[in-house]
Amino acid sequence: MKKFIFTLTFILFTITLFGKTQVIAHRGYWQQEGSAKNSISSLKNAQDIGVYGSELDVQITSDGIPVVNHDDSIQGLDISNTSFRELKQVKLENGETIPTLKAYLIQGKKNTDTKLIIEIKNKKEPELEKRTVQSVVDLVSKFNMEKNVEYISFSMNICKELKLASPNTPIAYLAYKEYVLSPEELKEIGLSGLDYHYSIILQHPEFIEKAKSLGLSVNVWTVNDSQTIQEMIDMNVDYITTDEPKKTMEYLKPHLQVR
Repeated sequence: MKKFIFTLTFILFTITLFGKTQVIAHRGYWQQEGSAKNSISSLKNAQDIGVYGSELDVQITSDGIPVVNHDDSIQGLDISNTSFRELKQVKLENGETIPTLKAYLIQGKKNTDTKLIIEIKNKKEPELEKRTVQSVVDLVSKFNMEKNVEYISFSMNICKELKLASPNTPIAYLAYKEYVLSPEELKEIGLSGLDYHYSIILQHPEFIEKAKSLGLSVNVWTVNDSQTIQEMIDMNVDYITTDEPKKTMEYLKPHLQVR
């Protein structure tokens, strides 16, 4: 009897969780003492608090090493025109060396409950985008992390290259004010989801229901203030990308109670 009650409770809990909003830490959980955006410590922090995913930004060096950094330059160095040997002299705000994607994958493998949400940044030339995609996908494959990563990009060219290189991995299209595509258009292209600034979803709330009816995921970014966090939860988006992952998780607690 006790086993039956436990099983029933577990099933109800699983059903309750299914379809509920989950949290992605934007550039990791960096708002901790001793951490920095896109650092290894920010990934560890995100893993420690148990978020669904930790977002990171990937650039590529002149010698083909994928590194984690938001902008295409750091401390005056253009990453795509700088070797990793030069780049590794650069320190982040917390004193860490600029991390490689390899280092991220090594840490990610230690706790695969938190997915790596890999944003491949736009490049100046399509050929550089293609080489970056292939380098990233090859490295993820080498570490057998295909099931533990998801890809996002503002570049539709990158999204299409990812679809060719890693067809079974979730790939979502990023958009802000321009180049917004409807769920129907994304489905036609063959992507798995949309990853839009929350203002777009507020303007087009119909995107949520339409996306879900097409089997697409809905992620919103970067949601930090309490009112918008609650709005996005109430609208039942799939993921909230935020600089405030712990706060967002607190707002989600009432939604995770077994009824």
